[in-house]
Amino acid sequence: MTESCDALVVGAGPTGLACGIELQQRGVKTVLVEKGCVVNSIYHYPANMSFFTTPELLEIGNIPMTSLNEKPNRTEALKYYRRVAEHYRLDIRQYERVERIAGEDNAFQLLTTDRLGCSHIYQARKVVLATGYYDVPNMLGVPGEELDKVQHYYQEAHPYYNHDVAVIGGKNSAAIAALELFWTGARVTLIHRGAGMSGKVKYWIKPNIENRIKNGEIPAYFQSRVVEILKDSLRVATPEGEITLKNDFVLALIGYRPDLDFLNATGITLEAETRRPRTNPDTLESERAGVYLAGVIVAGMHTNEIFIENGRLHGRLIAQAIASRLLA
Repeated sequence: MTESCDALVVGAGPTGLACGIELQQRGVKTVLVEKGCVVNSIYHYPANMSFFTTPELLEIGNIPMTSLNEKPNRTEALKYYRRVAEHYRLDIRQYERVERIAGEDNAFQLLTTDRLGCSHIYQARKVVLATGYYDVPNMLGVPGEELDKVQHYYQEAHPYYNHDVAVIGGKNSAAIAALELFWTGARVTLIHRGAGMSGKVKYWIKPNIENRIKNGEIPAYFQSRVVEILKDSLRVATPEGEITLKNDFVLALIGYRPDLDFLNATGITLEAETRRPRTNPDTLESERAGVYLAGVIVAGMHTNEIFIENGRLHGRLIAQAIASRLLA
């Protein structure tokens, strides 16, 4: 089956939704294709997570976001973005993966596969990539990482009660997971290649995790790395030599990255060192004419430069550029 639209947005996270709204408001017929659910990355955040920002900085489409507290939580964000998508009646195809982008400016063909394995073809004049980075975790690259007990996402602590859990990493995600696991009754060990917890850990979290470590409640191995994951243990290289730790589960929370393979396959040119795509700063159009980039993927590997707060603003810039060309 083949469908036609003016613009197709790949990704239905906050930035993708913002792009869809801005395009639709300018009379551009738009379809959004999302390989998971709406705001899939937020859905996969820890169940009890609160954002580090205020509600108004997460708003899109001029719809106010309300929160019971100063900072909204995951549940409130999911509800808000569902409400926005419904309010604007965005045409979102969930659980559908874009396999290939063929054709050229004003005559693109996007081949997709839905959750039932059915293939679809979309004819689109313009394409917007708003794919984020949370779906591609950084890997440890060690033997045993493929074991089922290894997870690269943390949602809640309950399943790990009364088990030996290794948390690998030293930033916010690792600190929050280690604390929640400790409070829930897991035996937590933290392993990090740095000399201590990252200076980027939020100021209200850092003293808490450091005090737990100082008191011996959460053993921590710094300047250390996992060299092998076994079914019931870990081999860890430390400054004092290699040790073996009893282990039931591993949470490898060492960050995420954009899907560079997809960008390369799409014909997007990436800078060698930063992996930052080359874009026109005024329109965010890539070097592949008619393909625009939105959100964190604009920053390449520097994913800490762009968040929901500023990525959502890309929608207006891109929509203005597309509308001026299609509707002139």
